[in-house]
Amino acid sequence: MPFRGKILLSAFVASILIAMSGCSPSDQSTADEEKEFHFQQGNNCFNSMDYPGAIEAFREALEVNPRSAQAHYRLAQLFDTKQPDPASAIFHYQEYLRLDPQAENAAVIKERISVCKQQLATDVLTIPTAPAAMHQIDILTQTNNALKLQIAQLQNDKKNLNDYIANLQAAAANNPTPPQRTDFTGNVTPPATSGYPKHFIPVTPLPPLHTSTHSYVVKPSETMAAIARKNGVSLSALEAANPGVNPRKLRVGQPLNLP
Repeated sequence: MPFRGKILLSAFVASILIAMSGCSPSDQSTADEEKEFHFQQGNNCFNSMDYPGAIEAFREALEVNPRSAQAHYRLAQLFDTKQPDPASAIFHYQEYLRLDPQAENAAVIKERISVCKQQLATDVLTIPTAPAAMHQIDILTQTNNALKLQIAQLQNDKKNLNDYIANLQAAAANNPTPPQRTDFTGNVTPPATSGYPKHFIPVTPLPPLHTSTHSYVVKPSETMAAIARKNGVSLSALEAANPGVNPRKLRVGQPLNLP
């Protein structure tokens, strides 16, 4: 038999033996990947519930064989169910499908990818519920209410001031009495004109705006901004009420003026 004929015959016999054994080239590749030392070490760690050790071993298996679909699949399972990390699970699932596009469990893997994406979105959009965050929300709410009261007070003061000015202008228009003058001897000279009303209705001025301050004692770990929020005042107003105080060098027990 010619040499070329012997080669063709050998290849034909080999293909028949592979078909009879029920192993495809893909199955052989999977078997080879699972025989790798680090891959087997990862399986041992997984079986003994040493999940961090399993992750490290399967990553080393990928360093040895970057095209190991099975190592990607094992890492995806770990990040999906044992050491939750949706982003890493999605990455390794996708690499598994890329390296083994004919995988029999492709439909299941795609479903797990969708679940991991939903979990990732939930983790990103979750509102923090820690006690510190809730305390901060309470402080902001109190500060907002205090600011609303201050705005209402300022609006009322503005109205009173406008009314006061309007009264003064009306009185000046109804009673145009010129101011009194004195001569060099100190005697009051009569007005240059006459015919002014006999009755003058005085306008009572409004009391001055309330500008009193209160004292506050600095407590441990407090900052100027925290004290301002706690007492419902702005930071700039608190600093203005304490011009001689360095906001960065507060001392425990130090008195502050609260506007």
